[in-house]
Amino acid sequence: MACSNAQIHGLGTPSFASSRTLFLGQRLNTKAFIKVKSRPRRVGRLRVVNEKVVGIDLGTTNSAVAAMEGGKPTIITNAEGQRTTPSVVAYTKSGDRLVGQIAKRQAVVNPENTFFSVKRFIGRKMSEVDEESKQVSYRVIRDDNGNVKLDCPAIGKQFAAEEISAQVLRKLVDDASKFLNDKVTKAVVTVPAYFNDSQRTATKDAGRIAGLEVLRIINEPTAASLAYGFERKNNETILVFDLGGGTFDVSVLEVGDGVFEVLSTSGDTHLGGDDFDKRIVDWLASNFKRDEGIDLLKDKQALQRLTETAEKAKMELSSLTQTNISLPFITATADGPKHIETTITRAKFEELCSDLLDRLRTPVENSLRDAKLSFKDLDEVILVGGSTRIPAVQELVKKLTGKDPNVTVNPDEVVALGAAVQVERMVKEAEKFSKEDKEKRDAIDTKNQADSVVYQTEKQLKELGDKVPGPVKEKVEAKLGELKEAISGGSTQTIKDAMAALNQEVMQLGQSLYNQPGAAGAGGPTPPPGADAGPSESSGKGPEGDVIDADFTDSK
Repeated sequence: MACSNAQIHGLGTPSFASSRTLFLGQRLNTKAFIKVKSRPRRVGRLRVVNEKVVGIDLGTTNSAVAAMEGGKPTIITNAEGQRTTPSVVAYTKSGDRLVGQIAKRQAVVNPENTFFSVKRFIGRKMSEVDEESKQVSYRVIRDDNGNVKLDCPAIGKQFAAEEISAQVLRKLVDDASKFLNDKVTKAVVTVPAYFNDSQRTATKDAGRIAGLEVLRIINEPTAASLAYGFERKNNETILVFDLGGGTFDVSVLEVGDGVFEVLSTSGDTHLGGDDFDKRIVDWLASNFKRDEGIDLLKDKQALQRLTETAEKAKMELSSLTQTNISLPFITATADGPKHIETTITRAKFEELCSDLLDRLRTPVENSLRDAKLSFKDLDEVILVGGSTRIPAVQELVKKLTGKDPNVTVNPDEVVALGAAVQVERMVKEAEKFSKEDKEKRDAIDTKNQADSVVYQTEKQLKELGDKVPGPVKEKVEAKLGELKEAISGGSTQTIKDAMAALNQEVMQLGQSLYNQPGAAGAGGPTPPPGADAGPSESSGKGPEGDVIDADFTDSK
C-alpha cells in the first residue's frame, strides 16, 4: 500500500519535553514514537517567603510585640529590657523625640508635649472626641477638614494621631529587628473589636507611616483567644474581659473550626489601670496635705514621683496584702525636706477603688444581653490587660460569671502573642493555597495538553484516511474516546493516563505505516531488520539516536 507524501505529526504525553513538532520517525529495529509540539513554560511557584513577621498589640497605654520562635509565640523585649512599651511619645524643648518609658517618665513635667492615649483619637473626627480631648494634658485641635490634630508647641508642629502611633510602632519594630537580628518590615496589628472601618484604616496608615506593611488587622479578643489555643476547639462561647491601662472592653466570641465570630462588645473607654493608680496618688496627696499642709498635686515633679510609686504599689498589692511606700525628699519647706513613709494594705486599696470595681459590672452584663446569652452559656472566661491581676477584679469576674477566669497566659502579653499566632496561621494558609494553586495549574496545563493531543490525533486520522489499517484505526479511536471522556470529567491523573494510553496506540499506528511497502524510501526495498537505513532522496537520516523525517510517496 502506498502513501502520498503524508506526514504524521507527533502527539505527546506529560512525560515528553519536546520544544518543536517532530514527525513520525524510527530507528530500525526500534519502536515508532509520536511527539507533540509543546513550548516549555516556566510556571512560577507561589513561595511563602521565610521572613520575620511580627504580631503587635498597639495598646492605649502600653504596647507589645511578639514573634514565632521555634513554633511558639514569644514576646520580644524592647531596648530597655522590658516586655511591654508605654504608648507614649514626647518632644523636649530642644526638639528631641522620646518614645516609650523615657517619654512616660517625664510626662508630668512636660505635659503639653507628651502624647499618650492617642489610640482614643485615631481615625476619628473632632466632633466625635470632644469628651476625650478634655481629659488629656496636650491640646487637641481641629483642622480644616474636621480631623483631629495634636498640637506640639515644643517644635511648633501639629500631628495626626496616626503619626504619633507610627512613632510607637517604629520603636517596636526597631527593637524587634535588633532582638531577632533580622529586619522586620511586616506585621499583624490588633485593634479593639469595636473599631470601625475608619479607625482600622487609620491604624494601617500608622503602620505605613512607620515603614511597616500591615498584613492584617485583627480584633484584640480574637488575638487573645488565639493565644489560648481556642482556635483548635469547636463550638465554644468565650467572654474576653480586657481591662487595660486606659480602657475597659468586654467581648463575647463564638469559636468553631478555627473561625471566630464576635457576638457582642461593650465596655468603658474611660476606665482602666490608670484610674486605679490615680486613687493611690490622690490618697497619698490627701494624707500629705492633711499632715503637712502642702498640695503635692500642684508640684509637677512631686506628682510624677507619686504617679510612678502608685503604679508600683498597685502591682505589688496583686501578690502582697500590704506594701510600703517610701518617697524621700518629695518636697521641701523652710523647715527642711519632707518625705512620705507609709503603708497601704490591699483592703485599703480595694476600698479606694470600690466605685471603679462597680463600674466593671455593667459592660459584662450588657455584652451578654446583646449576645442574647446568659452566664451559664459561657464555656471560657479569659482575662486580658495588666489590671486584671488585681485580686478584687478577678474575684468580681468569678462572681459575675460563675467561672474561674483562665489566667494561664500573661494578661499583659496575651494579645501580642495571639497576633503572632495569627501570623503563623497566615503562613500555613499561604502554604496550603500554594499547593492548591500548583494543583490547579497542573490541572489546567494537563487539560490544555490533552485538548491539543485530541486535535492532533483527529487531524492525522483525517489526513491519512484509508491508509490506516482498520484494526489500528479502531484502537486509536477507542483510546481517543477515552481521552475525551477523561477531559470532560476525569481527574488530572486520569487525563494523563488516557493521554499515555492514546500515545501507545498512535505509536502502533506509526509502526504500521512505516512497515507498509515504500515507506522506507522512494520505491526502495525495505531495510532488513537490524540495519540502518541508507540515504535516499525521499528519506533523511539524522545523527545517531535522532528522529528521522520520513516522507511517503506513491509507488507507480
